[in-house]
Amino acid sequence: MPRIDLDDLTDPEHSGFLRDYTSLRDVQLRTRREPAEGLFLAESVEVIRRALESGYVPRSFLISAARYGELADELPADVPAFVAPPHVVEELTGVDLHRGALGSFVRPAPRSVADLLAQLPSGPARLVVLEDIADATNVGAIVRSVAAFGVDGVVVSPRCADPLYRRSVRVSMGTVLHLPWARATSWPQDLDLLREAGFTVAALALSDDAVALGEFAAPDRLAFLLGTEGDGLSRRAVAAADVVVRIPMDPRVDSLNVAAASAVALWETRVLS
Repeated sequence: MPRIDLDDLTDPEHSGFLRDYTSLRDVQLRTRREPAEGLFLAESVEVIRRALESGYVPRSFLISAARYGELADELPADVPAFVAPPHVVEELTGVDLHRGALGSFVRPAPRSVADLLAQLPSGPARLVVLEDIADATNVGAIVRSVAAFGVDGVVVSPRCADPLYRRSVRVSMGTVLHLPWARATSWPQDLDLLREAGFTVAALALSDDAVALGEFAAPDRLAFLLGTEGDGLSRRAVAAADVVVRIPMDPRVDSLNVAAASAVALWETRVLS
């Protein structure tokens, strides 16, 4: 389908496509709708490119006229590309789309923890496990560190923010689109599956018996467990871990942001050359 210049939102022919982009300001609504409707959004020219390069199937595109030229030669000819002025985009989405480009893509089928483990190498491997992290920005930042330091995959708890939510994908710079991840269905019992696959589960938390990160001898198969922004890991999750690890810091500071903590821990235990 060729470029479609969108000057208003009244044409019923396009309403089915354009619904993908409505109510972006309503986070709770979008996080329910997108998995149910089998879609996710890629925001910015760079992230759209990464989604296309990773083989995700596009449903449509919504792009400002200023950005369309950057993508025109890369967009599939049979997928509608709506080109609209900023005020029309904002009226449709409810947000000021600074990056000027959105793509709606078919969401991949959910992956179980068992499926993820089956994909991993049999030798040394790293995982990051996220418990109940509510802020999609933090999830995206953690995923970016995961990709940067060669971690093999991510497991998220049942109540963790969606790694494919628009803000998560954008902050991760699209790295989540080629990183294997799975959502646990039984928590924290699914941590036993990691242990059965040979992983040592290391909870990153403050505890009297915690091992300082610099003194922690990382095993070949390691899963770092990170907790929610306010309260950290739940007691059940800490109890289900094999070891507790802490990041030494100035006593006047009680903790790091979870995304910053993940970057420190993954750097210290990196396996990249």
